[in-house]
Amino acid sequence: MTTWYTADLHFGHRNIITYCERPWPNVEAMDAGLVERWNALVQPSDTVWVLGDVALSTKAIGPVARLHGHKILVAGNHDACWDRHRKHAKMIDVYRAAGFAEVHASGVVNDHAIGRRNVRLAHLPYAGDHTADDRYADRRPHDDGRPLICGHVHTLWRKSRRQINVGVDVWDYSPVSAETLIKLLDDITA
Repeated sequence: MTTWYTADLHFGHRNIITYCERPWPNVEAMDAGLVERWNALVQPSDTVWVLGDVALSTKAIGPVARLHGHKILVAGNHDACWDRHRKHAKMIDVYRAAGFAEVHASGVVNDHAIGRRNVRLAHLPYAGDHTADDRYADRRPHDDGRPLICGHVHTLWRKSRRQINVGVDVWDYSPVSAETLIKLLDDITA
């Protein structure tokens, strides 16, 4: 069993193809390509932490059911189950029905072990955004010096100080193994 991490799948999001220069001609091809790349790596017995922005809307989360592994969602700003959204509590069951075994609606998991390192998981980084401003300042995790595994920044960076972006746009549209993250974490002094 392997543990994997990913973020920013954006199933059903037509404009993300242009914004992030994804290599697919349309949403259907992108969704199928993301599922294919995921399933080429992830086995049914593996665990995958999805750090937010699964889909632009709940109508587009259908591909989640085709993804291998035990899937855990740490909600992002585009996920209807993120606790900043008005009806988030009702949406948690929608995400579970789509194939997530667990949903962390807060968008943050404060204590998580990767190898021998204690890290924080979140959709939003401590600092940085793919826009000119750091949006959602009140929702960003508290930087206590611990490494952060995150998404949200798309193509902006793969690693920035103590932050590692596991978004598909910088990892060949595929999940990242814990083994790969351990090597990156070893380069971070905490």
